[in-house]
Amino acid sequence: MKFSWIYDLPTSLQVKSFLKTKGISRSLLAKIKFHGGKIEVNETEVTVRYLLKDTDSVQITIPDEAPHETTVPIDIPIDIVYEDEHYLVVNKPYGVASVPSQVHPEGTMANRVKGYYVRQNYANQVIHIVTRLDRDTTGLMLFAKHGYAHALMDVQLRAKELKKKYTALIMGQLSKGEHGFIDAPIARTTDSIITRRAHESGKEALTEYWVKESFPQATLVDIQLHTGRTHQIRVHFTHIGHPLMGDDLYGGEKNEWIIRQALHCRELNFAHPFTNEKISLKLEHPEDIVQWLHQHKQQEVNS
Repeated sequence: MKFSWIYDLPTSLQVKSFLKTKGISRSLLAKIKFHGGKIEVNETEVTVRYLLKDTDSVQITIPDEAPHETTVPIDIPIDIVYEDEHYLVVNKPYGVASVPSQVHPEGTMANRVKGYYVRQNYANQVIHIVTRLDRDTTGLMLFAKHGYAHALMDVQLRAKELKKKYTALIMGQLSKGEHGFIDAPIARTTDSIITRRAHESGKEALTEYWVKESFPQATLVDIQLHTGRTHQIRVHFTHIGHPLMGDDLYGGEKNEWIIRQALHCRELNFAHPFTNEKISLKLEHPEDIVQWLHQHKQQEVNS
């Protein structure tokens, strides 16, 4: 894969310093040098110490990535929301883990996306997950299709420029139109390696929410995370006495419509690092939440 720029800085820089400003790491430079890539200036191959001058044309060729044999491709269709040569966004169903583990060794989204890459015969078949979701959370999940794309998106993640919004059904009733923040540190629980709790010993965590629909049994909220702690949404709403419907790990109740935590990543916004285009992706509510809302709106009409 090739990338090119026109050097337009007033003073000279070595190629390696210029490429650093473009998000090319030392490890990626090493890969270019030792695994079949190259660096060219004005169509002539150069080393990283070459001094650039105004209007020089800089081009790098990044070698294809060998697939990781530990990620087994499986032939299960994926629901593609967005795709170009650099990024892939899918709509993850519930009951599917993001990455393989001892508990879920295959059948994960990583395995499914790897299967898609193999079927498409893509040159790069390494799985780069930018945003992952809990096993029973549905919605938008972002993959980078090569290491350079992943590195550039990580910059946006650290700068909090990549925005995710969620929808959730929480137990109990909040006032329609209510807007608030949950500001509570999150720490591990003392008796589990899985669960978390709101506790002063934990790391800073901030969740913003907006009430969209309100019912006696539950409330539909939109959510914006301002930090990215493990189980943050689930822990924070449990902390204020409104666990997510279906989330039995944190005290939420299941019912005939909702059998998993009712949490859905519905919106993803980021600036495309290669085109500068603003990418804004949105999903409708998942079917289980739709069915719950329909049933309870009907009950209100009939009561």
